[in-house]
Amino acid sequence: MTRISLPSTIAAAPVLAQPLLEGVNNLLGSVPNLFRLTANSPAALEGYLGLNGALSKGALDAQTRERIALAVAQLNGCNYCLSAHTYLGKNLAKLDDGEIAANRNGGSTDHKANAAVGFAVALVKKRGQVSETDVQAVKDAGYSEAELVEIVAHVALNTLTNYLNEAFGTPIDFPVVSAAAA
Repeated sequence: MTRISLPSTIAAAPVLAQPLLEGVNNLLGSVPNLFRLTANSPAALEGYLGLNGALSKGALDAQTRERIALAVAQLNGCNYCLSAHTYLGKNLAKLDDGEIAANRNGGSTDHKANAAVGFAVALVKKRGQVSETDVQAVKDAGYSEAELVEIVAHVALNTLTNYLNEAFGTPIDFPVVSAAAA
C-alpha cells in the first residue's frame, strides 16, 4: 500500500502533471505507478522526465543504461525498480537472464559493460567518493569522459526512483522481482 496518494487516472493527478502523464501514456501506452506517484509533485515529475529523456539521447546505449539500473536497484533494495528494469532489460534492451543476474550482482558478462556496471556499483557503495583507480578502470575499458559523466547521472536518476519507490511504497505493476533473490 502506498504511503502517499497514487492518482488512479491522469485526470486525478495535479493539473500541472496531467500533460506530463499524457506524454508518458503516449510513449508507453500506459502510465506506470512510478509516474503516477511522482506526479504528486509536477516539478519532480518534470525533472525526472527531463533528465531521463536527455540521458536516453546520450552516449550510453540502452543495454548499458538497463545494466546500471539493475545494479543500482539491487544495491538499494528497490523491488519496484528491479521489477521494472528486469522487464525492460529483457523486452527492450534484449538482455538475457544470465546478463540480468550478473548486473544484479554488480557486473556484466560483457567485458566493457562490466567496467561500467562496476563503476556504478562503486559510486553507490562509496557515495560518489570513488578513487582515481575506479575512474581509470572505466577509462581503460574504453569509456569516454561523456560516458563517465552519464554513468554518474544514471546512478543519480536510478537512486531517485529507488528512493521514491521505497519511501512511499509504490505498488509494483510489472512482473515482480525481489532484491532478496539475487
